[in-house]
Amino acid sequence: MTGMSFTEFYSETEVLAAVPRLTPLRLSGFIEARIVLPLTKDNRAAFRRIDLARIELLCDLTEEFELDDDGLGLVLSLVDQLHEARRDLRAICAALAIEPPEVRARIGGRLAAV
Repeated sequence: MTGMSFTEFYSETEVLAAVPRLTPLRLSGFIEARIVLPLTKDNRAAFRRIDLARIELLCDLTEEFELDDDGLGLVLSLVDQLHEARRDLRAICAALAIEPPEVRARIGGRLAAV
């Protein structure tokens, strides 16, 4: 499967079409505030699927909670930290799943005591 890319990129025009609530000015603001960090592909901004999800969330937070760029940055930083903690927890669970039953039982007992 060499040469195949599983990452789908979207142009600014495609992002604006995919997120109807998004205006070019708002998107520029998100980028300037470094809340959304598109990649550069062929000298143009290239957005990933995760960027689309972040932009949708940013629009929700802007419209429903009237957060400014600093507030948006803080909320997304916390969301990123939560995703990282969940990823770490999944890795720990996967590592524990391959341990012998007595090790899992001992760790489970210690966790229950905390």
